[in-house]
Amino acid sequence: MKLNEGELQDSIHFFCQVTGHAELRGWQRDLIAEQQPRSRLIRIPTGLGKTEGVLATWMWHATSKPNARARMAWPRRLVWCLPMRVLVEQTGEVASRLVKASELDIGVHTLMGGIEPSDWHLYPERPAILIGTQDMLLSRTLNRGYAAGRARWPHDFGLLNHDCLWVMDEIQLMDVGLATSAQLQAYRDRFQKSGFRPCHTWWMSATLQPEWLLNVDTTIAFDDWSRAPCQVSPESRQGGVWQIEKALTTQVVPTPDAKGFGELVLERHSQLKSGEHGKITLVVCNTVERAIATHAALQKKGRKDGLELVHSRFRPYERKRWNEFLKRRACNPEADRIIVATQVVEAGVDISAGCLVTELAPWPSLVQRFGRCARYGGSGQVVVVDRGQDEKSALPYESDALTSAWNAVQQLNDVGIRRLEEFEAALDTESRKELYPYSPAHLLMEEEFVELFDTTADLTGADLDISRFIRSGDERDLQVFWTEVSKKADPDSKRQPLRDELCSVPFLAARDWLCGKETKSNRKPRLRNNMRAWIWDWIEGQWVGVTREMLLPGRIVCVATECGGYLSEVGFAPDSPVKVDEVPIPEPESKVDPDDENDSKQDGEPLSQTSDWKTIAYHSHEVAQEVRGIGQVLELPSHLLELMELAASWHDLGKAHPAFQGMLRSSETEKRPARFDLAKGPKSAWIANRSKLYTYLDDSDQRPGFRHELASALALFAVLRQFAPQHEALLGSWTELFEAMSRAIPEPVPECQHAEIQRILACTADDFNLLVYLIASHHGKVRVALHAAPADQDYQIRQSNDRRGLPIRGVRNGDIIPAISITPSGAPLPEITLSLEPASLGLSFATGASWRERTQQLTRHYGPAALGYLEAILRSADVRASQSTAADPAFTEGEVPQ
Repeated sequence: MKLNEGELQDSIHFFCQVTGHAELRGWQRDLIAEQQPRSRLIRIPTGLGKTEGVLATWMWHATSKPNARARMAWPRRLVWCLPMRVLVEQTGEVASRLVKASELDIGVHTLMGGIEPSDWHLYPERPAILIGTQDMLLSRTLNRGYAAGRARWPHDFGLLNHDCLWVMDEIQLMDVGLATSAQLQAYRDRFQKSGFRPCHTWWMSATLQPEWLLNVDTTIAFDDWSRAPCQVSPESRQGGVWQIEKALTTQVVPTPDAKGFGELVLERHSQLKSGEHGKITLVVCNTVERAIATHAALQKKGRKDGLELVHSRFRPYERKRWNEFLKRRACNPEADRIIVATQVVEAGVDISAGCLVTELAPWPSLVQRFGRCARYGGSGQVVVVDRGQDEKSALPYESDALTSAWNAVQQLNDVGIRRLEEFEAALDTESRKELYPYSPAHLLMEEEFVELFDTTADLTGADLDISRFIRSGDERDLQVFWTEVSKKADPDSKRQPLRDELCSVPFLAARDWLCGKETKSNRKPRLRNNMRAWIWDWIEGQWVGVTREMLLPGRIVCVATECGGYLSEVGFAPDSPVKVDEVPIPEPESKVDPDDENDSKQDGEPLSQTSDWKTIAYHSHEVAQEVRGIGQVLELPSHLLELMELAASWHDLGKAHPAFQGMLRSSETEKRPARFDLAKGPKSAWIANRSKLYTYLDDSDQRPGFRHELASALALFAVLRQFAPQHEALLGSWTELFEAMSRAIPEPVPECQHAEIQRILACTADDFNLLVYLIASHHGKVRVALHAAPADQDYQIRQSNDRRGLPIRGVRNGDIIPAISITPSGAPLPEITLSLEPASLGLSFATGASWRERTQQLTRHYGPAALGYLEAILRSADVRASQSTAADPAFTEGEVPQ
């Protein structure tokens, strides 16, 4: 369905306004004219405005066009997924420029790990542009977010699998990540009927081949995805970039001969004449090691000024300087520059080199590299250099792919856009397959996607390995940052890395660097004697020394500066013993946000540390208001919205437990109110000594690892047991079975008149299961499974006649929640006695279906994406309410909110 003529003219005016262009290209006009969003393919040659075209299209449809109902059909979040970090900043700059020109309220956020001053996840109802690498984005979509706190995983998962338009940009570089994106979209499509907001994917590349997305799991959706791809029409292939010629020659320089390769580069650069866009030679190597060797060879030949090194193993802090030469404005008549780079410049880098010297690479990569030459006009020179096609020399590529590409370049003497399009149009099916092979090593199965919804670690603390679904081979990275750490000390638990500090390092290379290269007889399991490195421990909430097996893709590793391993001018340098310069840390940026701190560790209550006292009732009232506001904007079904408001009202009842109330004490500056329904309190009132966490006020007991949200959820089971034991959500569905087993069925009890309890009793079984799940999961720490934590195993039973057993997440059988109000104007609930029966395996004679069975049923009913979305909405509302500075009337004079 197309826009009508009036709407189309409005969209064209908007496009020109935000981009600054006088008119649209034909393909951009075709794309923005589509009324309804869908998953689709975009195959546009490099240099024809893909980034601006897609950004402006989403901005118009999702946020700007006058018809509000039509806007609701488009996802609120644009998720821009790129293969490499260097592309993230540049795409972010383009997005920010367009948003500024539009004067629209759209957040632009880059996801790159480390402390990020970004709160996009707290506002699911607001439009936002999220830009990141496939590592950062796909890992979050798989519920195992790299460089993110464990408890943040479900929050990001819910928001990135719902209400999003994914743009997979430069898919020819994405390896197995491309296949994963297609699998994810296929599974979202299957669960679409149970979803609440649309989620689509646009796959984009100058060399896109539809067959890359086709496999047994995507067959049903593929026809719709691949119909009417967005591409340049034949009649538009004239003038401008289509008439640029790029003369092609080939050379052979063996891999070890860095000196000979450098001499070739200098010779070609010397032949360039300075023009409107300067005298720029771009050199593209296939590995970081060869790029560094080439850069060093050029330096030895006397090239000092105007020589740059660009690859993926630099920190963002050093990469900022690249803006000086990897921008269109740097291609000026005065420029005299040689840029030695790796694949990071294959896409998204807006420069125009008069000469391109590239190592032989697979055909899709070569086409992208050709696009960096004579990008703005004139003519260019391209040299493709064969450094060896044997298996070792071909790395990181397959030897066959290089051979096919070499055969192709032998047939060409010009690699301008027009000639490349003519060449490809003439290919037969077999030749096309040889030039564009794609056989991902792993495919994400639907049962694996569902299984990943559960973020519970196994008994060893390990998680499912998702790295094989993101990248293959040695390209799976972890993140390293260097900091000063006193001798014989560990980093302070408050020390968290900033984005600018994180250097991507292949995890296998990190193992060899920190622990030594393993052999058949010696696995080198521990750090080398001169190495000091740590990873973050979620359970302990502190940095702990690493072993080889802990160095896994996605991890953040802290390394002492004196261990070396990084040079500002070279990047990651494992052989360097030179002390690493720390990245300067501005004081305000070094502070960890309470939300991030809460997500990074199992214990602690950073979100409950506020400027003033607040009761459970008032905070719950604030959360319910936030939920209502979010749900109304998102147009959630009214019944579902009422259920989520009910979850907000009950979500913090568990804070009335003595273990939580004991965390708040009188201090020198604060006197603790004499009540047992406190939800928030000033920072000085909280127990700071980790060994004293969750100690009762009278010191009679201590519950390390206590999770109030589990107590809140169990309280609802107790309400049904006390007031409606035959409720369909408890034992009602099992009456006949119990009778057959001669089990006594609890008798109905007198009706309870308490308004909030009546709302619980009115729930259906399905509603009750969703209600207790949302309550339990609102911090991302108690979710699909109820398992004891390590602290529970160490619990010391203090009385010899105590037969209540060990706790689960700090809650024991028989624990009592005192009578408190959960609404500001409501009557107190009756005292509630908790039971751990829902954690039992199989059917319970007290609470019916197990917790695991209930959560599995929810996942089947809603699908992981929609269930995660509801979970994320409640979490967002809770954090926003926790940030509220409104005074609680319980501690001030004034009206009680209604």
